[in-house]
Amino acid sequence: MFKKILIANRGEIALRIIRTCREMGIKTVAVYSLADKDSLHVRFADEAVCIGPAPSAESYLKIPNIIAAAEITNADAIHPGYGFLSENAKFSAVCRDHGIKFIGATPEHINAMGDKSNAKDSMKKAGVPTIPGSDGLLDSADEGKKIAAIIGYPVIIKATAGGGGRGMRIIWKESEFDKLWDDARTESKAAFGNDGIYLEKYIEEPRHIEIQIAGDQYGKVCHLSERDCSVQRRHQKLIEETPSPFVDDELRKKMGEAAKAAAQFINYEGVGTVEFLVDKYKNFYFMEMNTRIQVEHPVTEEVIDRDLIKEQIMIAAGIPISGKDYYPLKHSMECRINAEDPYNNFRPSPGKIQVLHKPGGHGVRVDSHIYAGYVIPSNYDSMIAKLIVTSQSREESILKMERALHEFVIEGIHTTIPLHLQILANEDFRKGNFTTAFMNDFKIK
Repeated sequence: MFKKILIANRGEIALRIIRTCREMGIKTVAVYSLADKDSLHVRFADEAVCIGPAPSAESYLKIPNIIAAAEITNADAIHPGYGFLSENAKFSAVCRDHGIKFIGATPEHINAMGDKSNAKDSMKKAGVPTIPGSDGLLDSADEGKKIAAIIGYPVIIKATAGGGGRGMRIIWKESEFDKLWDDARTESKAAFGNDGIYLEKYIEEPRHIEIQIAGDQYGKVCHLSERDCSVQRRHQKLIEETPSPFVDDELRKKMGEAAKAAAQFINYEGVGTVEFLVDKYKNFYFMEMNTRIQVEHPVTEEVIDRDLIKEQIMIAAGIPISGKDYYPLKHSMECRINAEDPYNNFRPSPGKIQVLHKPGGHGVRVDSHIYAGYVIPSNYDSMIAKLIVTSQSREESILKMERALHEFVIEGIHTTIPLHLQILANEDFRKGNFTTAFMNDFKIK
């Protein structure tokens, strides 16, 4: 087992990893930018190293600084959390070259699944259902139009290196193709330095359902059931839950087996997630594979009673998994609390937290790094907390989440708590009648 793990991240996920390491008797090293010197992960780690100024490009994304921090503290492993360098093949390779275990995917796995076009080709070979579309990247808009004419409109063009909705455009008819093609390529080039584009059939009324998987170096793979992540705003998840109100036992088994086939095909090691789009007829299609821990991993932990961070660490240390598949024993739901003003076009709301009261009670969990007096920096993602509730049924979880949100007091900044309360009160949400388009026409009052 590792003696000391450096956490190459910040905020709630860094604190989350520190807690598990302490329970396992493993020492931890926090890294931080100057903007995060007062963050809780810095206070609770055994050691802390400043790795640069506030901009992430000069700190949390600066590979030489992180490797130097690991070497001077004699860390034998690095946990990247999510975001930042968690799916960076170069970082994984550099760790390996320096004899430091990367608690995440190998460079080969990251490269195999990080490029969406290559990942789709791999999944076809693995027998995993994929969305009809182009075979690889498109050379021109004219080539895209020919494929669209065959599979039928609407279609969606996507940046092969994309994420967060960038480099993505829905095309409803041929006359729109050229303009949207140019827009997607320009945006992708600016955001990712890569203007590669591929095309897929646009799935109408889709659900975003993901399957949590785990694999070890001995060839064992298991799935840990699904999460429904369909409630999104601009492709950013707001609420996640398990089990999905849309998925039945038959579909759950089929998707679980497909996710395992995906992981087995690339001999995946570690904890990861296979994401699918599911249409209204319960046909499902591979979307992407995330070779890291997910923001929404707590809901899975709550319903199967397993610590997924611990699972990651044990797999990285060479300890075999059981290979047993897990299914939800309860219902769990997570709301992402962001420092944003939902009444002002979700404008970020950094600043000092004057008053803070976190909710509690049976079945209520708060993963967060904030405290009264903490100053939220403007340099990073606006998520400041994850509120997770667990009950015997979805109906009970909704009621518990409403109670917990009312108890969650954060003064001094704006947050998305009022938005979550209104979503939970929505009749379609309560009935489980929603798709990824749920938020498109949602008006906060």
